[in-house]
Amino acid sequence: MVKQDLIERSPVRNFEKTLGGGVKAGEIGVIVSKKGLGKTSILVQLGIDQLLQGNHVVHVSFNQQAAHVMTWYEDIFTELAKKKNLDRAADVKEEVVSKRIVLNFNQDTVRTAQVIKTIKALAEGGAKTEAVIIDGFDFTKALPESMKLMKEFAKESGLSIWYSANAETADKGLPTDLVPFSNELDVVLYLESKPDSIQIKVLKEHAKSDYTTELKLDVKTLLIADK
Repeated sequence: MVKQDLIERSPVRNFEKTLGGGVKAGEIGVIVSKKGLGKTSILVQLGIDQLLQGNHVVHVSFNQQAAHVMTWYEDIFTELAKKKNLDRAADVKEEVVSKRIVLNFNQDTVRTAQVIKTIKALAEGGAKTEAVIIDGFDFTKALPESMKLMKEFAKESGLSIWYSANAETADKGLPTDLVPFSNELDVVLYLESKPDSIQIKVLKEHAKSDYTTELKLDVKTLLIADK
């Protein structure tokens, strides 16, 4: 399989289709779940998909060191390449990682405005970004104004932005920690552990809310399952 086939046949295509197009430019999505269910894995898969399409990605981590994040990309790309029998995998990987920037911040000391300033500085330096991933964000430490800032930045810069955050439960509606930010969030997903998979439940998808999907993660690889 060549790179273009990998893009066209990626499970991310079905992921986006199921979610009304997914998170488009100018929009914000959030993946929530209990710790360790695969939030980072989904974010990295979405990041790799953007990179394969030639887009630049900034991956901001608030809960993992940069080296650990890079290992995620390495492992998931290797798994995808093996699963899809990708031609010239090493060359494709080199091309992909050249468009990725990983940043590691402490949320106690670095606020949203500073994250935005950093991404703008990277763009001014020639690293124009099309997608931003913010992993391990603690919404209890943020103010609603911060998400308004990020939404404005996403719209003016044409960025798609995905967050991940921990949440113990989400039976119906948004988790309590996300409610103050709901106006700025376009897609909110909840990962729920099942005996043979990790189910992806939709808490909010643009004008829709609270519906189940056939989207799931493989419990062994944490890859988005093929349709």
